[in-house]
Amino acid sequence: MAKPDQTLDSLRAAGRRITAQRRLVLDVISESREHLDAEGVYSRARKRDPKISLATVYRTLAVLKTEGLVEQRYLARTHEREYYEPVGAREHYHFTCRQCGQAVEFESPRVQEMRSEVQASLGVQVTRACVCLEGYCGTCAAQRDAGAS
Repeated sequence: MAKPDQTLDSLRAAGRRITAQRRLVLDVISESREHLDAEGVYSRARKRDPKISLATVYRTLAVLKTEGLVEQRYLARTHEREYYEPVGAREHYHFTCRQCGQAVEFESPRVQEMRSEVQASLGVQVTRACVCLEGYCGTCAAQRDAGAS
């Protein structure tokens, strides 16, 4: 993950101003251990700066995404909600419970195998893989099984 000073330097290099709001949104995303959508970023940012608006958070996220400082992720096939992570985080994928909504991060060497296979067979260069698995977490699966009996 890029250090905050490096991130700010890359904004400056792109001719972007370093506003208090941009710094705050970056900090919120970088410090979070949860998957945050724009409203989640806004909620946390407001605790530190009650004057920040949701519109400012959306605009800031768009700038940070354009400048390659945050990555947008989807945790479900519906792509209903965008979640944001700092660029440079270790590559990982997501499993989302269809009942309780819990999102679990996981890593898998099979994704790298799939990349290599696709590159070799299609002659393309894969730069990013997005994998979202859905189903039921252990707790919800047990509840469903208990209800089915």
